[in-house]
Amino acid sequence: MVTATLALLHTSPVHVPVFEGLRDEDHPGLALRHLVHEDLLARARAEGPDAVADDIQELLVRAVAEGADLVLCTCSTIGAVTEARAAAVGVPLVRVDRPMAAAAVAAGRSVAVVATLRSTLGPTRALVEEEAARAGRSVDVTEVLVAGAWEKFEASDREGHVRLIVEAVDGLRGVDSVVLAQASMADAADRAALPVPVISSPRPGLREAVLRCGVGAKS
Repeated sequence: MVTATLALLHTSPVHVPVFEGLRDEDHPGLALRHLVHEDLLARARAEGPDAVADDIQELLVRAVAEGADLVLCTCSTIGAVTEARAAAVGVPLVRVDRPMAAAAVAAGRSVAVVATLRSTLGPTRALVEEEAARAGRSVDVTEVLVAGAWEKFEASDREGHVRLIVEAVDGLRGVDSVVLAQASMADAADRAALPVPVISSPRPGLREAVLRCGVGAKS
């Protein structure tokens, strides 16, 4: 029986049913607490991630004080600053896109980082390069911003959002793996026809969080 409680820090409510579904499929019985703060992403885009660091720290500490065994940050734009603040205050945390970045590096030298928000490209590129250094590998990173996809996401046009991402991914050449930089892009992973790994963050990120909680995970 899974007894750990995992708090998920989201910047969009659309992530709640995604992670609930993954929990039901892979980690039944795991208690999830969803902390949705859309304002964090809006401010991070406008002012930079450091502008929300203090608020994030307060949320992390409060989540653990209220019973969370670990916090999973599901937003790539604020992932680095969240990770830094968690380390500074000793809060157990997993950044949802770190396992994805490690898998991309393991797949080969040339990694394409595909995003629908410009603010996500820099943090995700840095994460891929960090994971490459950790693995002792060289990596060449290509950044791809999918024009118009975020606007479709905001307009709740999920099909149009996914279609634009898939078109961008399938147009890539000469890469060994593709990273879908935002959790909101995950549906495009299974629809892309590019014959290299196209990796999204929700499932591996949740699996890593469960392992870090010490309760095991389904293979």
